[in-house]
Amino acid sequence: MSARLISLKRTQITPTNLVWVHIRHNRETILSNTLEKLAFDLEPADGQRLANLCGPFDDNIKQIERRLGVEIIYRNHAFQVVGKAINANAARAILKDLYIETAPVKGKVNDILPDQVHLAIQGCKLLEQAESHKDYVQDINIKTKRGVIKPRGENQSSYVANILNSDISFGIGPAGTGKTYLAVACAVDALERQEIRRILLTRPAVEAGEKLGFLPGDLSQKVDPYLRPLYDALFEMLGFEKVERLIERNVIEIAPLAYMRGRTLNDAFVILDESQNTTVEQMKMFLTRIGFNSKAVITGDITQIDLPRHTKSGLRHAIEVLPNVDDISFSFFQAQDVVRHPVVARIVQAYEAFEHKEQTKQAAEQRARLAAKEDAASGDNA
Repeated sequence: MSARLISLKRTQITPTNLVWVHIRHNRETILSNTLEKLAFDLEPADGQRLANLCGPFDDNIKQIERRLGVEIIYRNHAFQVVGKAINANAARAILKDLYIETAPVKGKVNDILPDQVHLAIQGCKLLEQAESHKDYVQDINIKTKRGVIKPRGENQSSYVANILNSDISFGIGPAGTGKTYLAVACAVDALERQEIRRILLTRPAVEAGEKLGFLPGDLSQKVDPYLRPLYDALFEMLGFEKVERLIERNVIEIAPLAYMRGRTLNDAFVILDESQNTTVEQMKMFLTRIGFNSKAVITGDITQIDLPRHTKSGLRHAIEVLPNVDDISFSFFQAQDVVRHPVVARIVQAYEAFEHKEQTKQAAEQRARLAAKEDAASGDNA
């Protein structure tokens, strides 16, 4: 007879009202030989931090329980996790990591949002894979004035390590894997450390041909909508007013890719976003702009190419041409690295599976056509 849950009572955790979350079972307790009970404290005890960790109506706790198949019991800063050993240990690690992220910055306790919990769970699931890779990079923290940004999982950690250690880094994979966000974080970190003098953000605007003249407004008004993801990341890390001041002083420069031609970029951190929509010529032009004491990060998704038919993507071409060039690194992300809503990862996986099926079908049809031509040629010769 399996264990039966008799009652479950949850009370929203608040800074002034931290109560037990009780779970009672019948005599055949859930603590069987296959399950483990882990007890630990979250230090230092702080009511506001604990409230932010658990989330409104314990939403963060519920998400961890649901995703990892565990039960979490807490009173004040004393926690217990019940579940399979590997999942219980994962839940404990996630709770401790998230509690660290609630640490006050300039006197304000940080909130823990659902997407942060999702990120932590995704990262934890990747740890098993990471143990088999000796080059897995741990404890990489990117410091900004708004807080510390930590890469999640093996691929994000390797990506950040590549950015730090290479002059030119490529981040390639589906949307939502943190490619652009982490690149901006590294740029902000380098600027605040005074390792560089400016940040330059660019991407192909509107389309590969960059026909900006058809849009209303001046140059910045034409380009700004297409650089919104980069702006959003900067505002989050530096604050709106500081970003505006840095743009006015040209410390942060935002321009369409076409305006890079003829320039040499020294003492700069340059980010090319949406690079799958560059042509081969544009990619070569961009890469040859890099000057002394500069870094470049190129991000893109080769499954989202919007170039005209029969026009080869500069990103796809670079993957073929540059993998063995010194000081150039490549990081590839997969669907499981998506750190947005869990359904986004499933959507990406579904599209990848469909595209793989279509490619296999097209390859089979092409082989059949070639075989038919060969048979026809043999018949003519006979």
